[in-house]
Amino acid sequence: MNRALLVGVSRYDVKAPADPHGVPGDLRAVEHNVARLGEALVRGGVFAEDEVTRCAPSGVDEFNQALNEAVAGAEGLLLFYFAGHGAVPSAGDELWLQMRNAMTVPGDKAVFQGAWPFSSVLTVLATARARQVVVILDCCNAGNAAQIWDTFRDADRQAVSLLMSVQANSRIDAGDDATPTPFTAELVRLLTEDPDGDGTGTGEGADGTGTGDGPDDGLVTFAGLAEALRERLPALGLLTLRAESWQPQSRPAPSGEDVILADRTTPAPDRTTPAPGHPEPAPGPPAPAPRPPAAPVRPRPRAALAALLRAARAPRPPWPRSRRAVPGVSVRPSPRKALGLLPRGALGRAGAAAVAVALLAGLGVAVRELVADSGAPCRPPLELRLLTDPDLEPTVRKAADTYLTSDANRTADGCRRSGITVYGAGAADAVNGFHEQADPWQEPRGDDVNPQRDVGPQPDIWIPATSASVTRAAQAPDKWKWVTLDADSPPFAYSPMVLAVPQNIAAERVGERTGRSLAGLVADLRERDADADVRRTDPEFTDSALLATAGLYGADGGGAVEPGAVGAGEQRVAQPGPPAPTGADLLCALPDDDTVDRRTAALVPEFLLRSGVSCDRSTRTPRMAAYPDDVPALDPVFVHVSWYEADRDTEARGEAVRRFEEWLTGGEGLAVFGQDGFRSPRGDHAPLDPGGPGAGVLRAPGGLPAPASAGALDSALTAYRKAGGPGRVLFLLDSSGSMGDLWDGPGGGPGIVRQAFAGLGDEDEYGVWAVAAQPGGRGTHSVLLPFGRHARGEAEQTLERGAAVREVEADPYAALTAALEEMDRRGGHDDRPQLIVYVTDDEDNDHLGGERMKDLLAAAGKRRIPVVVAALDSGGCDRGKPDARISAASGGRCLDTKTDVVAGLRDEVARTGTGDK
Repeated sequence: MNRALLVGVSRYDVKAPADPHGVPGDLRAVEHNVARLGEALVRGGVFAEDEVTRCAPSGVDEFNQALNEAVAGAEGLLLFYFAGHGAVPSAGDELWLQMRNAMTVPGDKAVFQGAWPFSSVLTVLATARARQVVVILDCCNAGNAAQIWDTFRDADRQAVSLLMSVQANSRIDAGDDATPTPFTAELVRLLTEDPDGDGTGTGEGADGTGTGDGPDDGLVTFAGLAEALRERLPALGLLTLRAESWQPQSRPAPSGEDVILADRTTPAPDRTTPAPGHPEPAPGPPAPAPRPPAAPVRPRPRAALAALLRAARAPRPPWPRSRRAVPGVSVRPSPRKALGLLPRGALGRAGAAAVAVALLAGLGVAVRELVADSGAPCRPPLELRLLTDPDLEPTVRKAADTYLTSDANRTADGCRRSGITVYGAGAADAVNGFHEQADPWQEPRGDDVNPQRDVGPQPDIWIPATSASVTRAAQAPDKWKWVTLDADSPPFAYSPMVLAVPQNIAAERVGERTGRSLAGLVADLRERDADADVRRTDPEFTDSALLATAGLYGADGGGAVEPGAVGAGEQRVAQPGPPAPTGADLLCALPDDDTVDRRTAALVPEFLLRSGVSCDRSTRTPRMAAYPDDVPALDPVFVHVSWYEADRDTEARGEAVRRFEEWLTGGEGLAVFGQDGFRSPRGDHAPLDPGGPGAGVLRAPGGLPAPASAGALDSALTAYRKAGGPGRVLFLLDSSGSMGDLWDGPGGGPGIVRQAFAGLGDEDEYGVWAVAAQPGGRGTHSVLLPFGRHARGEAEQTLERGAAVREVEADPYAALTAALEEMDRRGGHDDRPQLIVYVTDDEDNDHLGGERMKDLLAAAGKRRIPVVVAALDSGGCDRGKPDARISAASGGRCLDTKTDVVAGLRDEVARTGTGDK
């Protein structure tokens, strides 16, 4: 059963300016939104009238009740729509949906009474049993929902697609009270009619992308709808209230499955009375005229119909919590009337197939999958489940779809031999599932260990991004063989990891882009642009990110990681917030901020620079690939997975796997990987596509690295997990006489250190040294805060009581040398993150000349303990200055007053500590 919850708040009890805590005013246009959209959804055939709930909640309780009922009742597609006022706090980190009794209490942290946070709405929607969830927001600041969606675990938003009426932090005009709001008016028009009248629309294009590039088949998909809205509203000249172009935003479901929202060929329902309990809706657009019958042709198979046959045939196990584990669904949910999204258990397998045939015949659709060339009915094809790495999933899905409609997957009389369900899952979870949890994967015994929930259904085929993962996943010889992994040899494709550098700061000569270590390439990049950043994706989620991490740490084949390498490696890719889950997500997120996009290099697989990602290519900064010679490469491999006692159809299933393997690793399958930018796994790794690797990529880089060893990846993952634990930070506070004018207040030396304590938690260890020669020449520093664990309030009070300026000079060479030795001693037995912070006015840098500077730089480079220099001087970080050289040699960062020193230092400390991030 499909469900749509349409929430429209058009009237508000408390309004400004009469009440300073009120909302801007009523939104009469929203009354038309709910009526017109409900009519359009029913006309589209995906939702029946009794599956659409229209709600105008007076408060949060009424809203929550309607939301919970919709979530509980949806099994196929769940659509949630909200129109009304949307408010954001000054930080912009939440979107509040305001109900009729909404009020705002201003202050440092605004309080929104009578409103509900979108993060809570999304949490509730993520618990739905529905196969797909679509969220549509038509309100001011709707785009702020994107960053909330981005922070959710991929498992929680796997099947959730988000469409937002406007970009973040932007207010919009509701338009005329007598018509729907501009966004919803266009939304309804695209759902019900061909927007251009030219036979093209938002349905599935000729290439199957659903973007409307091909003949209009009447299907309106989420992807096509979002793209059309992004083009349509700016084309109408609509502006936000800040006079900026009005630009709708979207986030497609990470599962990669598009969603059909309407079929414009479905006749409008014949209803002369309004729905019970709802006023007569305003007249909607006229029903489309009947289309003339098409000339009989041999139809192209449609993936949605194949999914129906698979769903009709497949058994229905208890519905899993994770939508990754939904069996038999490899494409988008389909129109209910045409594609059989019926309540589970309502029909038997034979009955479901019969109803599907009848419904499809009623729509006049001739389908090759239903009837063989001889006219005899085809048997439902055997369904295979294919698990792959999330970075590979789009390409593997494309290859599987190509195979399904190929002659290699046809019997002599034209019937399909097999179907394939492709799904991605976190690489670390998949390896651990095979290696440690194969038994509960077959039969989960509880919520604590349940790979069916956390990874997905038991696969017949596994395609990891690196062959080393097969070794890591293999069960120990002395363990019971719950699963057997039969890997093809050798791997069938190859893609090196590259540093994708924005073209404006990339090296121009080929020799500067090859034959260098990752550390060398990053150092060169920051020599060209001191503000350049480097980002890596989540090593827990994709093999490519783990390969990048092995390179960052210098993990060798035996699994060894040098002391200090972890901290230095993590410092090179330090970033605010959590890492992106996949390379495509990273390359899509960077253009959200043009400044960040132009100065940020990304560690991603090379093939992504050709195949691209789902976001708009025209918004992305052009990039050039640099090829580190110490980062292992991707070498995807085909693995046949066999499960203990899973012997039903063993021979037929094995034959189906073998056929797909032969096709995928042969000419036609490799052509798909070649089109997406992959290389040959053999020889000099020439591109699989004779047309070349694409812009910004070298056709023959030379000396490309070998694939990873299992030991190196295990070692890198273990070190990465430890690196996220408690950290150690040693603060050096210049307390010499010249600091007198830079001492008091939040921008003074002690104030800056106190604010940096916010990035440290109760489990972190830290201390503060005062850098100044003591009377009588006894040493060059004194202890203000002993090194150890501290409650933040107590640490601040201790610093405030003890910090004082002394009328002596500072010796930064002696203090930094002693600090490096101290931190090296403390961190010699583990890989906990470490950091040295030096706050100074640079007045005593004359102590850093000659041999002293050489010795200090050598010590910093050898120990690789990052040193952050916070220079209370506008030129302290200029190229060639001591502060810049010391921070660069150690793998740290230099901050001066040309930037926000307080914010920058707080961020650096937070990356090391476990406090406020």
